[in-house]
Amino acid sequence: QVQLVESGGGLVQAGGSLRLSCAASGRTFSNYAMGWFRQAPGKEREFVATINGSGGRTDYADSVKGRFTIAKDNAKNTVYLQMNSLKPEDTAVYYCAARTRGDTRRRAYEYDYWGQGTQVTVSS
Repeated sequence: QVQLVESGGGLVQAGGSLRLSCAASGRTFSNYAMGWFRQAPGKEREFVATINGSGGRTDYADSVKGRFTIAKDNAKNTVYLQMNSLKPEDTAVYYCAARTRGDTRRRAYEYDYWGQGTQVTVSS
């Protein structure tokens, strides 16, 4: 079993920045691809970013490309999502997910473990 705990959400003004963290249990974190997804009220969960096991490959949704950066620290069993130039439409609950196979994926059903989510609210 892998447990994921997100932190770093909060309220920020448009144009501001936040960094989300996701701490993972388990001794094989370096083998896991990690992903960030988000879900706004009344909407389906959507892909945000993903990173492969080694941290050398990343992929982003078009809506966040150039503004968000995903990074992975295998020594700390932690994945981060640096969010810059935030917009009100980025408001959502952000979820961290782990895929026990190391390659990146955009579809939620391809992830094996999920965190509880952290709220990000961007005011205009």
